Amino acid sequence: MSGRLDGKSSVITGAAFGIGKATARVFADEGARLVLTDIQPEPLEAVAAGLREQGAEVVTVVGDVSKEEDARAMIMAAVEAYGRVDCVVANAGIIPLGDVLATTVEAWDEVMRIDGRGMFLTCKFAIEQMLETGGGSIVCLSSISGEAGQARQAAYGPAKYVASGLTKHLAIEWADRGIRVNAVAPGTINTDRVQQLEFEEGGPEYLAAIKLQHPMGRIGDPSEVGKAIAFLACDDASFITGVVLPVDGGYLAQ
Repeated sequence: MSGRLDGKSSVITGAAFGIGKATARVFADEGARLVLTDIQPEPLEAVAAGLREQGAEVVTVVGDVSKEEDARAMIMAAVEAYGRVDCVVANAGIIPLGDVLATTVEAWDEVMRIDGRGMFLTCKFAIEQMLETGGGSIVCLSSISGEAGQARQAAYGPAKYVASGLTKHLAIEWADRGIRVNAVAPGTINTDRVQQLEFEEGGPEYLAAIKLQHPMGRIGDPSEVGKAIAFLACDDASFITGVVLPVDGGYLAQ
């Protein structure tokens, strides 16, 4: 790796699994100083321990991004450990599957609370601190479901439209203060959650069909998304803001 994030104080939410975990590894390889957060303490600490063994500086914070005090604590942990916040990856979220008839009001509220409000709070407190030190970079996790319609995503898809919209509005609000806000829109990625589909009713059929919808004929690896996030976060992307970058094997190009 090239060290594109050398010394950058970086917060990654939802870092215990999937894209968050892979992004933490990429950021560590690029020289970032890390604050990793998740709601599950044991897998979070396992990720952190592995990165520390490789020489990375890592602080962990257990909390729920949808709770104001927890989201603020995640950002402030970087300030306390490293003196500032340079990069934030707003990744934490859940991925419920179901059409509009199967989706309950409770399920809708839960995904909007975590994927929507949680991302809003993460960005809010990150910007608050970045203004104190002259700027920074935020990367939000959207999805192909936040750019185009998909079946069985009646709650998750709209939540990711929130992610894409929040990215663009915040980018415009804070561009003149040195804060860049971008997003990635992953296609179907081989995360822990996607691997569980093999054991869910209708899951294997859904997964087989979704693979065929990606022109590359496969789903993505979490590290492929992590590398795109690292690019948007680093100074090589210094004139890029308000972008929702597909990392989707050509899905959205169809």
